[in-house]
Amino acid sequence: MTDSSASSVRSVPDHQTTLAAMRLASRAPSLHNTQPWRWVFDGVRLHLYRDDDRLLTSADPLGRQLVISCGAMLHHVRTAFGAKGWHTDTTRLPDSHRTDYLAVIEFRPWPEPPAGVLVRARAIDRRRTDRLPMYAPTDLAQFLHAARMLVTPHDLELDLLDDSAHQKLAAASEHTTTVRRYDMEYQAELHWWAGHSGDPEGVPREALASDAEFARVSVGRTFPSAPHSARRGDLEDNARLLVLSSPRESVTAWLHTGEALSALLLECTTAGLASCPMTHITEMPSAREIIESMLPRPGIPQVVIRVGTAPDEPETPPTPRRPLTDILTIRHE
Repeated sequence: MTDSSASSVRSVPDHQTTLAAMRLASRAPSLHNTQPWRWVFDGVRLHLYRDDDRLLTSADPLGRQLVISCGAMLHHVRTAFGAKGWHTDTTRLPDSHRTDYLAVIEFRPWPEPPAGVLVRARAIDRRRTDRLPMYAPTDLAQFLHAARMLVTPHDLELDLLDDSAHQKLAAASEHTTTVRRYDMEYQAELHWWAGHSGDPEGVPREALASDAEFARVSVGRTFPSAPHSARRGDLEDNARLLVLSSPRESVTAWLHTGEALSALLLECTTAGLASCPMTHITEMPSAREIIESMLPRPGIPQVVIRVGTAPDEPETPPTPRRPLTDILTIRHE
């Protein structure tokens, strides 16, 4: 006979473990470093909500990139807790009546997490978005095999574009930039979130490429110009382009895209590769159609990722993050 009252009690991470895991997971990437997530820990379960106060209504009116960002942190959270010995059972979109409620996590002990989880958790603090020219990626075939193993469970496809894609995507990116140039609301959003230093959110000036540096990157988002510099001035950009695509357009697909993107970026870091995710190219339908035409099978392009090898150089400072108290509420029911 079992003790039903004892069996109904789930073990959960203690307070310090929860704080440490959430602090590490908050390093997740997000659109313009908006960090558009809210978490509530009720003593047993961890709940993820989207923060619509951080929705970019011009760049991202449907909230696609916001949900992708939340998905990236969801995967970071699961990775961080996994490395601390906690398996996370995740229910996505648990309440159909609440569009802001994206996921709920329950915990069970995981005394021997897989080595890959531990390695990717250690990569969280080292991952950076690299907007500068890169060498070609090393050991690309081996990396793609590992990356596809991580992406497939999310019902997504990961494709490597051939070198001819650079010119087409550069044209698509330039078209997007041209269309947006005189969109005053879009420009106001961009300048609000990028180019300022000392804030706990947004993309600081030192993380941006100067005009001279950006001119040598064939595909990238146009940000407010950084102070003049010519880092990697003798390096021709030989980064390769990857595409994450989903079979359908839905909030669930967007959330899974963020999770897969997180896994992919952390795998890049563990493999010694530099990476730069780009969602702006998939903001405009015309650009999406160009990308879709280059895929080997039907799919909806969600994210383009530049992947390459960065030269040996001093590690750049991490971009800022909001205080944990701003994104995490702890309640005991």
